[in-house]
Amino acid sequence: MTIMSQPQRQLYAISDLRDQPAFCATVADRIWRAWWQGAGHPLEHVTDHMQEMLNDNALPFGLVAHDGGRYLGSTLIISCDLDERPQYAPWVAAVWVEAEHRGRGIGRALVGRAAEAAFDLGHDIAYLCALPERRSFYEGFGWRRLEENVGPHGLTVLTRSSRE
Repeated sequence: MTIMSQPQRQLYAISDLRDQPAFCATVADRIWRAWWQGAGHPLEHVTDHMQEMLNDNALPFGLVAHDGGRYLGSTLIISCDLDERPQYAPWVAAVWVEAEHRGRGIGRALVGRAAEAAFDLGHDIAYLCALPERRSFYEGFGWRRLEENVGPHGLTVLTRSSRE
């Protein structure tokens, strides 16, 4: 599935990673650098898990924003992103936009499409966790705070309903 957006008169696509597997290694690299490298996890650990995103299962899967063959950003839709809250599902996770493409609405488009994909799978609510300093980004386009200061990183759990 591809969605076209035109922020600042530049077209890009948001595609299911299963339809654009050439981006899998780049998505793994960005996830690793942003969230796992500092914790001492090897890149191969993330790369191995990324293969799950290419299966035909409903969850997990990824979305990638791209301009032809150029990677712009990505997000994942997974069963659980917060060990402290296994009862919540599904999660929009690992939202990343390349620094030079931030401010163009790509992150917002990725997160919105990920929530819609969760709703298309029959879920009424999508979840997302964010550091406190990032929660206003998500609240700015309709995500609502459910919980604050969760887990060792003091994360905020946000939700979006299919009825919104």
